[in-house]
Amino acid sequence: MNTIDFNQQLSSNQSALETFAYKFTQDYEDANDLVQDTLLKAMRYSEQFKEGTNFRGWLYTIMKNTFINGYRRAVKTRSLITIHDDIPAAQLQTSATGNTGENKFVREDIQNAMKKLQPEYLTPFVKYFEGFKYHEIADMLNIPIGTVKTRIHIARGILKKNLKVYTKEFATEF
Repeated sequence: MNTIDFNQQLSSNQSALETFAYKFTQDYEDANDLVQDTLLKAMRYSEQFKEGTNFRGWLYTIMKNTFINGYRRAVKTRSLITIHDDIPAAQLQTSATGNTGENKFVREDIQNAMKKLQPEYLTPFVKYFEGFKYHEIADMLNIPIGTVKTRIHIARGILKKNLKVYTKEFATEF
């Protein structure tokens, strides 16, 4: 099927798609969005349509799968984001406030671990932590970008090793 025939088929089936989409969404705006997504996917994957098969059925299948995938994505998002008036007790332990004395010890441990880093590892790591891009750090230090990435990777490994006490495995002991 050539492009002109394909586009004519899309146009002639649009009102049927709108009706079908409304049955899924029960909302006109969401139905219009679903129709748009379906039409875009149909155009994007037009070469996968087999001539001689049911064009409308093919479009309905695209729409059904688009709706189901969107629904699954929305359910997954809702399960990750909980909305409560009260904060559950389990989340109180990981709230934004913490023991300032404990925080001071953690900060000191991090500073001591960073002091143990050799300057060729510390400088790229700190620059990256400050928000500089790899290529900017490479330009500043006049070294290849691959070397920057390697040194940052090595610095992370050293810090992770020196701060092992703060991993989840050890944190449960406190």
